[in-house]
Amino acid sequence: MPPKSETPAPGADARLDEAMGVFVEHRELLFGVVYNLLGTVADTEDVLQETWLSWTARGGGAPLDGIANLRAHLVRVAVNHALRRRAAISRRRETYVGPWLPEPLVADDTDVGADDPALRTESVSMALLVVLETLTPLERAVFVLGEVFGYPLTEIAGIIDRSPAAVRQLAHRARGHVNARRPRYRAHPRVRREATERFVRAALGGDIAGLMEILAPDVTVWTDGGGRPRAGGLRPVHGRVKAARLLAAQATRRRFPPELDLRYRRVNGDDAAVLFQGDAPFAVMVLDLTPEGDRVCGVYVVANPDKLTHVRKEEQ
Repeated sequence: MPPKSETPAPGADARLDEAMGVFVEHRELLFGVVYNLLGTVADTEDVLQETWLSWTARGGGAPLDGIANLRAHLVRVAVNHALRRRAAISRRRETYVGPWLPEPLVADDTDVGADDPALRTESVSMALLVVLETLTPLERAVFVLGEVFGYPLTEIAGIIDRSPAAVRQLAHRARGHVNARRPRYRAHPRVRREATERFVRAALGGDIAGLMEILAPDVTVWTDGGGRPRAGGLRPVHGRVKAARLLAAQATRRRFPPELDLRYRRVNGDDAAVLFQGDAPFAVMVLDLTPEGDRVCGVYVVANPDKLTHVRKEEQ
């Protein structure tokens, strides 16, 4: 509130309303960019709040004045807040117990169309987000802005305040790193859904033979439970035999409660299984499939309840 001796500038409320409209118009884009930079929903929401505060404080309460490209300005502010937030996330990661996975973005149901805002936000899969965690913050920003959201390198240079030559080098390193770890070809959605269902049936049923059939020889299982006992191992498990034994043991030892309710949902754009215990989310299982779509080469289990607070159960 302004001091009592002052009065708001004429039209201040109207300018704030206009600024709010612009921010809301671009909020989905900002959420997608920041989430893909950070991998956590809570940090993304905090960064959007910081972006809003910076936005409204600009120009003494007249944030739209003097800006030729409002969208570019908002993205620049959000990206720079996100890059500063990465330092805090890295410090938290140093004391995190067990494998760390991004927070899953779960669509309401599997019948959502391709134009759904949630799916557009989730254009980066869980598997690719894990790969992006191995990039430097600037490499990740350049990759997300360029490869995911289609920004030209010259515009990215202005967003992250680097020269075009420096951005080209960052883009080259990031693309090379990601392409070495992520296949470009993806199987038909129907094939991927069938493989997902086969895996979930075998995993929840403790069917070692079924798991050996669906798992790729070089499969890796990551289980993120934040150190809680229900999550299982504290390290990734590599190889088909070890992975099948781990998953079957979790089922036979009742690591998964018998009353779990299974729902198939889209998670970060891919078919996945979401397990509920009553109305509360118990775990999200996301699969990375081979390019042919018939084998599972990566299993990502997010069972840390702190990362599932935004997951809601929809009545069928």
